[in-house]
Amino acid sequence: MDQGQELIKLALFGQPIKSSLSPFIQRMFAAQFGLNIEFQRIETGAGGFPRALEKFRRHGGVGCNVTLPLKRDAWQLASGASPAVIQAQAANTLIYKPATGWFAHNTDGAGLIADLIGNHGIDLAGQRLLLLGAGGAAAGVLGPLLQAGPREVVLVNRNLERAEMLSARFEGGGKINVTNWADLHTLGSFNVVINATSLGHQGEAPPLPASVFAPAAVCYDLNYYKASLPLKALCENRGCAYIDGLGMLVEQAAKSFFIWSGKRPDSSLVTTACRTRELTG
Repeated sequence: MDQGQELIKLALFGQPIKSSLSPFIQRMFAAQFGLNIEFQRIETGAGGFPRALEKFRRHGGVGCNVTLPLKRDAWQLASGASPAVIQAQAANTLIYKPATGWFAHNTDGAGLIADLIGNHGIDLAGQRLLLLGAGGAAAGVLGPLLQAGPREVVLVNRNLERAEMLSARFEGGGKINVTNWADLHTLGSFNVVINATSLGHQGEAPPLPASVFAPAAVCYDLNYYKASLPLKALCENRGCAYIDGLGMLVEQAAKSFFIWSGKRPDSSLVTTACRTRELTG
């Protein structure tokens, strides 16, 4: 790294973020290009986010990632936003533009597609897809999933009204149906199941009946590390192929890095390093 280069100040905002891999990932990306970056964690809830973001900007901050529970706040605070952010009503990446202020992006869905299709070769075109959850994580990935051309996407959520509201925002993008957990067993089997719930952080797996898994089905979990273990165990018990979300984490981070730097890093090297960190940590 050229220490004479201008320091690029980046950050992650959210709560809790103490164990986040984002600083490790972004520093590895920067090292690929010899860039001099500072990437800090700034832990704050919604109430303190506007002030913390402004303080970060005043001290030279030019870009940041935003995680739970601040993704909707990031969208609302930004002076401009990409179409993906407007549709999802959530942002995970901000870049500061001196003339206009913070501009919001959402790289979550693109990161999922890059891992699911690009890294694992799973074709979504013409498939039945089950998306678990209707919160911010689901909203961030639904648009790119529909663009991949599945035959049908079924949203399952405890709060049916929330699922219906999410579906309405993506009306016209593809066939979307909604259901609750109690009726899920009546809807047949799916080729791809995607978990966008946070149940793994409570040590729980989503209540999936065996009937939802088609022969050769794949289950993709947006969670990774410890939070992915409950659903991984359920899939192993059902004989269903399982992929955790670590690859998505790295891929969405790579897209954020490109937004900030204009450079496309090699994500595979970083994913391997994160796997090694998981096994040794």
